[in-house]
Amino acid sequence: MTPQQRIRLARRHAGLSQAALAGAIGVQRSAVSHWETNNGKHPSVTHMREVALACGVQFEWLATGRGKMSLSSDTALDSVAAADALLIEDPIELRLILAFRDAPTRARAPLVEVVEQLASLRTGRKIGSAR
Repeated sequence: MTPQQRIRLARRHAGLSQAALAGAIGVQRSAVSHWETNNGKHPSVTHMREVALACGVQFEWLATGRGKMSLSSDTALDSVAAADALLIEDPIELRLILAFRDAPTRARAPLVEVVEQLASLRTGRKIGSAR
């Protein structure tokens, strides 16, 4: 299997369109198309790493064809960005975080301000950006 075929297989396995993969790694859709074409360009090592992360496959398999395609459960956990990890044990806090992440970008700052005001009323201390 060629590197181009492995990139296409990884992308399809992840359920991503070329445009979605391109957006996830910060390149144009045409770049992904070139990477998947038989005589197309090869991605840089950095982009190959980003493709592996976005598609949830082993970098070594994607780059060389050696090893397994899928990530082991330990590797998958290690690949989760700290900002995206849900390391929250309190169910109420989890609801708050998920609601914030689901909110439109323009609504996030006002949501935080409302929560800070409510916390200030409850504790009697000013909470927020002026800490």
